[in-house]
Amino acid sequence: MLGRKKIRLPKISSILGEHNLIKGELHFSGGLHLDGQVQGDVIAEAGSNATLVVSRTGVVEGNVKVVNLILDGTIAGDVEAEGKVQLMEGAKVAGTVRYRLLEMAAGAQVNGRLVHVDDGEPRRLEHDVLSDQDGQA
Repeated sequence: MLGRKKIRLPKISSILGEHNLIKGELHFSGGLHLDGQVQGDVIAEAGSNATLVVSRTGVVEGNVKVVNLILDGTIAGDVEAEGKVQLMEGAKVAGTVRYRLLEMAAGAQVNGRLVHVDDGEPRRLEHDVLSDQDGQA
């Protein structure tokens, strides 16, 4: 399809199983698959192409800062993704989601704000009245 960029996701290098719990900040690089629960922030190492995959049984009670996120579970906190956020049908977010590219399936829930973040200059859609007046003088 035109205009679509294929995002290259890293291989999953770490898995947190369904009956596991981590309390405190979790820092990672590469790919992390979360079936369990994290009570604390989940943060990708700077400069990595880190991807967090949260399955339907996965829960994060804290903020998430990653490059890419694939969510089918629950996040109770703010999400900041430099790349793509993919919200599957079972996704639930209670917080602000900052994203560059968003894909959201029917059934996904965001109880908060969706904020698009772009590095480029904002596009101006307004008409410059002053330059028109200068041309008519």
